[in-house]
Amino acid sequence: MTVTTLSSRELDRDVSSAKKAAQNGPVIITDRGKPSHVLMTYDEFERLSGKRRSLAVALSMPGLSEIERASARIAIEPREVDLT
Repeated sequence: MTVTTLSSRELDRDVSSAKKAAQNGPVIITDRGKPSHVLMTYDEFERLSGKRRSLAVALSMPGLSEIERASARIAIEPREVDLT
């Protein structure tokens, strides 16, 4: 993740480059040399705000197929029944 810092004047001059920079990480906007705002993608905002997603959206996330999971199969054996 790359953090980019821009002055509010730089942001006013080139909004599109600030939006492109936000794809790689937060963009800190300064006002008179002090951080005042943060620009981020909407996906990152949703992740940080804890908004719930539907299961279909969560399963369609890019990179999900590369996650390895270790799940052991459980063998369920039937019990003998005494009918006497």
